[in-house]
Amino acid sequence: MTGYGKAEAALETGTLTVEIRTLNGKSADIGLKSFILPKDKEIAVRQKIAASLIRGTIDIFINFEANSTEAARPVNAELVAAYFNELKALRANLSGNAAVTPDTEARMDNELLASILRFPDIIDAKKQDVITEENWPLVDKAIDEALAAVNAFRIREGEALYKDVTSRVQNILDLEDRVESLEGERIASVRERLMKNLDELAQKVDPQRFEQEMIFYLEKLDINEEKVRLREHCRYFRQVIDTDDAPGKKLGFIIQEMGREINTTGSKANHQGIQQAVVLMKDELEKIREQSMNIL
Repeated sequence: MTGYGKAEAALETGTLTVEIRTLNGKSADIGLKSFILPKDKEIAVRQKIAASLIRGTIDIFINFEANSTEAARPVNAELVAAYFNELKALRANLSGNAAVTPDTEARMDNELLASILRFPDIIDAKKQDVITEENWPLVDKAIDEALAAVNAFRIREGEALYKDVTSRVQNILDLEDRVESLEGERIASVRERLMKNLDELAQKVDPQRFEQEMIFYLEKLDINEEKVRLREHCRYFRQVIDTDDAPGKKLGFIIQEMGREINTTGSKANHQGIQQAVVLMKDELEKIREQSMNIL
């Protein structure tokens, strides 16, 4: 879901820039960061973004830079002259009969004029809407281009994510094969340990009853069902990521089921080699879970 896109629209009065940034999110959380977008266009823009990007934390920035002629606002010359004459007269009254050279007076006049030009009311600032019905098609096109750039970014990101998570799913399957190869050794080890305990107790037992209890005990430790279900979950994970347009949420549920089977295998392990394989599987699954948060 991570992405970035930018596009520009050349308007008569300046350049409008559209930037879109997306991060992980469970739904389409859209934030419009613009003071120039008309209120009557906001709903349509939100719907367009949600339809294109589906979900994620999405921020859209719409900025405008006026061209030189538009940025040059006219000065109210009459007001400047009124301020200048009034303040110059006030200065003369305050200075009294002090002699002032022509150069000094010219410098003081320039400083006075510079101060007046910083007054906020001497600029004729007539507010005009940047986005109008006439130029809206250009703005709308820029939004579409920014969305296309975001989706192209997401596709590149998705290709890398696909390689990473599918390789880790294969690692889990390889570790499951290792677990299966240790099954015979595990059963023999459990039987040997039980026999050793009986010998230490120096108790005589009915061989037939002992075998029955042994079978019952080993059935409790059987992990065949967990192996079958885990492999099926891995197969389904690959199917979903290959076929669904937006598999992220469904993959999250599959990952939960994979974790359940791995945990159950670990609780039944009773074998150091199998427990080590389970730890490695948990590590791979956690990395898959972290990466899946960024899958649409």
